[in-house]
Amino acid sequence: MTTFQSLGLSKPILKSLDIMGFEETTPIQEQTIPLGLEGKDVIGQAQTGTGKTAAFGIPMLEKINKQVKAVQGLVIAPTRELAIQVAEELNRLGKGKGVRVLPIYGGSNMERQIRALKNNHIVVATPGRLLDHIRRKTINLQDVHTAVLDEADEMLNMGFIDDIRDILKALPEERQTLLFSATMPKEIRDIATTLMNNPEEVKVKAKEMTVENIEQFFVEIPEKHKFDTLTRLLDIHDPALAIVFGRTKRRVDEVADGLQARGFSAEGIHGDLTQGKRMSTLNKFKRGRIEILVATDVAARGLDISDVSHVYNFDIPQDPESYVHRIGRTGRAGRKGKSISFITPREKDQLYLIEKITKKKVERLKVPSSEEAARGQQKVAVEKLAETISNNDLTNYNQAANELLEQYDSTELVAAALKMMTKERSEVPVRLSHVQPISVKNAQRDKNKKKGGYRKGGKRNFNNKNKSRNRNFNGKGGGKRGSYQNKGRS
Repeated sequence: MTTFQSLGLSKPILKSLDIMGFEETTPIQEQTIPLGLEGKDVIGQAQTGTGKTAAFGIPMLEKINKQVKAVQGLVIAPTRELAIQVAEELNRLGKGKGVRVLPIYGGSNMERQIRALKNNHIVVATPGRLLDHIRRKTINLQDVHTAVLDEADEMLNMGFIDDIRDILKALPEERQTLLFSATMPKEIRDIATTLMNNPEEVKVKAKEMTVENIEQFFVEIPEKHKFDTLTRLLDIHDPALAIVFGRTKRRVDEVADGLQARGFSAEGIHGDLTQGKRMSTLNKFKRGRIEILVATDVAARGLDISDVSHVYNFDIPQDPESYVHRIGRTGRAGRKGKSISFITPREKDQLYLIEKITKKKVERLKVPSSEEAARGQQKVAVEKLAETISNNDLTNYNQAANELLEQYDSTELVAAALKMMTKERSEVPVRLSHVQPISVKNAQRDKNKKKGGYRKGGKRNFNNKNKSRNRNFNGKGGGKRGSYQNKGRS
């Protein structure tokens, strides 16, 4: 895999990527970003959840001149949910550079959008609302140097193909166009042929990823309760060797320091450490001198230790392939393994995507209480005591044991032995930096399906099937739009 550091990106963009915890490129990013930076038109065929937003967003952001107070980048998305999500990610990617991104879609206040358009460098828009602005002349597109069509096949399914053509014709001819689509029907190919300039093709097939020998669980937990939940699970599971994955280098340091403060044998590794320090930590982990390794994706790349029993995704990764790579650190050499992912409420849609790609259900795990964690520690101590009795010759200890039994009750003696063997956890408070949740739009789409809104592959419910662009206007002057027949659309 390629790292973002190796792509020659500007320092502000690299800083934003570092804050977001993105170190390695996904396949679509690895192939698309260099072409985008060269200014070439691109046709990308890739599924949702493969990292498309960064693939087209990074080249676009690199070309933005923040001193120019005009719209310079345009992204067209099929739904308001996707438009909002893309705008949020572009805002995070462009924060270090000072780039401002605005989502515009139907159902929100038009006058407020008109005012906001004067102060943003990139617009992410649904086709219907963008055409409204173009026809009203409330958006100036003469400075647009990069245009993106995201999920073009879905816009075709929703009846937007003519809108897309009209929008592209309204843009400057000297522009870069990037088109992304999961499938490539004839109408999408026609756009590429007539409205793009010798586009390069990038195709990333959706891999069928399966995970054998690994029981997969998730804990739905607010960000602020993650660390306490992790320590309780570690006490209950008592892993032989465990890897905890964090999304950023800072996160890894904080989690490792917090675990040490609470009495766990843990160390962290990430890209900022020297090669010598990383190797030293890995060697200690392999030999069992530390029980918990806290790592970023890049630092754990190529790690092959057959005795890892548990993987904890403290932060969910940016794409399903990274998830499979992470949990594949356990369940090796025919052994059984367990993975536990911490999911904030806003990341449930990412979990659904992982289940879809891996074709395996991720089971919900109950958040343990502190009392359950304490009982877990006691259970571990009982098992170790029983193992000592079964596997050792204790003859040399019999005399001391009999003397103790003459002075103390047998139950009290066993209880004292268990207490000595149980690790008393310090209640040191641990504060972690906030990490932005990762989200895809699948969950929102599923909700819309259940509510009877738009559906993938569906068409608008027009009154006249022979007039695909027939909309209900309110009949008043000035060409002002009314509502579409399908109210689930933007």
